[in-house]
Amino acid sequence: MKSSIAPVRWTPPPAPPARQPDAVDVEVIALPGAGPEDTLIDADGSVLTGLYDGRILRVSADGKTISTLADTGGRPLGLEWLPDGKVLICDANRGLLTLDQDNRIATLLSEINGRPMRFCNNADVTEDGTIYFTDSSTRFGIDEWMADLLEHSATGSVYRRTPDGELTRLATGRAFPNGVALSNDRRTLFWAETATYGLYKLDLTADGAEPVQIASIPGLPDNIARGSDGLIWVAVGSPRNALLDLLLPKPPVFRKVVWSLPDALKPKAADIIEIQAYDEDGKLVHDLRAKHPGFHMPTGVRERDGKVWLGSIGTSSLATFPTP
Repeated sequence: MKSSIAPVRWTPPPAPPARQPDAVDVEVIALPGAGPEDTLIDADGSVLTGLYDGRILRVSADGKTISTLADTGGRPLGLEWLPDGKVLICDANRGLLTLDQDNRIATLLSEINGRPMRFCNNADVTEDGTIYFTDSSTRFGIDEWMADLLEHSATGSVYRRTPDGELTRLATGRAFPNGVALSNDRRTLFWAETATYGLYKLDLTADGAEPVQIASIPGLPDNIARGSDGLIWVAVGSPRNALLDLLLPKPPVFRKVVWSLPDALKPKAADIIEIQAYDEDGKLVHDLRAKHPGFHMPTGVRERDGKVWLGSIGTSSLATFPTP
């Protein structure tokens, strides 16, 4: 049964000026399953990704060999390397999991203050194993992500978990916090906030520091990742939706009507691929766009050694292109 929503009024910032992104040509690799939300690059150039049905896949660097490593029994989203060689999995339904070298799944964190996580989303990890991660919503799970955007109740949080298990909430009342990335010196945390179209940073060295928005994204940002080039790469899942922007400051009843519509009539992501990359001061370095019949709605992005890999919850493929 579909959840009900209690919309909160919010006035979106003005849409950014029209722009002309640089065109890139993408290569698409078909997968045996849907919804590869994130990508994680291994030392040999192969790519790990998690599917809608819970499977974790390994795709060879040339895309010709695909193997199943494990099944989380949930919905894997963000993937990161831990210092001991295990893979950290942000499973939307099960919380923080680990995948070891023998392809065994274990639970690292499933509850926060006695509340099961409903939308564990993305993470980054320091050399000592400290994990920074987002819990995007306490109201809705992954299958109702659009409800959170329509309601705009801002129940998401950003957390830190140290290797000894200590958990600290770094920011709360966030509107769908999503992708996470640490600065090169690990003194600053960056995250994307899907529902406010923003890229934020938090000074980790100052007690009581408040998040600061450093960039306005021309759409709905999803996962982010710091590349080998030092840039913060941002997957733009979809351009801003004019209908959503129109309804957000209006009486809540209008968004309730939209949520009650059949899925076929709800707003949809545009059929394009948009990727951006920023320096740590929020300066735009790469503004890229592509179109491919086998890929759209990028939700995960990784850059390493001149190659970018993309995941998407809206397709059954990965995409890749050379760094401009």
